[in-house]
Amino acid sequence: MISAWASGIRIVLGQLKTHDKSNEITAIPELIKTLSLQGAIVTIDAMGCQKKITQTIIEEKADYVIQVKGDQHNLHEDIALYFKDPDKNHTDFFQTIDGEHGRIETRNYTTTSDIDWFQEKNLLAGLKTICKVTRIRDVNGKTSTEDAYFISSLQNSASMIGNAIREHWGIENSLHWCLDISFREDHCRVRKDHSPENFGILRHMAMNLLKQEKSLKGGIQTKRLKAAWDHSYLLKILAK
Repeated sequence: MISAWASGIRIVLGQLKTHDKSNEITAIPELIKTLSLQGAIVTIDAMGCQKKITQTIIEEKADYVIQVKGDQHNLHEDIALYFKDPDKNHTDFFQTIDGEHGRIETRNYTTTSDIDWFQEKNLLAGLKTICKVTRIRDVNGKTSTEDAYFISSLQNSASMIGNAIREHWGIENSLHWCLDISFREDHCRVRKDHSPENFGILRHMAMNLLKQEKSLKGGIQTKRLKAAWDHSYLLKILAK
């Protein structure tokens, strides 16, 4: 199952079950075509770094920010080598710093549209910018550093691309964590026929409705419990 998450309004826009002899890479373009994405920024994990996927996004008149990982060896290596030169021109920079519970995390975003040298430039539709993100974590005096790389059809704006990347990382807490903890999705033993897909639709619908209900202060689990006890509150949720 793959899902499309709207980070701005924090709801699931759509989902699609992969075919029996297929995978997420072939399903993503199909899901993209079912959505109205004109003017949107689509963010995808490294599995989305594919020619067909970037082409589909551009055809839908949207932009993309997609991560590149080591399994895309040549692409990943070329981008990493480019950003190792500290004197590169035409770069833009953006930084964010967050801290809580003894942890300080600094994220440095460096972007460039200087990609005429890039051999795979014409293979990825709409490619305009590459990005390096350096995450520096300081937890109780111990520091760790991690680099990540991205491609984008956006102009060379480190702040715009950086904010899109941060919103994508937020999906883990806003969607996946919620489905796993509040709905115990990973513990669901439903397997037969279309049941997994149907239950996935119901979970997404329930989560969308619960997130839109703002009168009760509390998390999804609290709202689900109150809805089970109080039919008037349940009706209030369903009326959203």
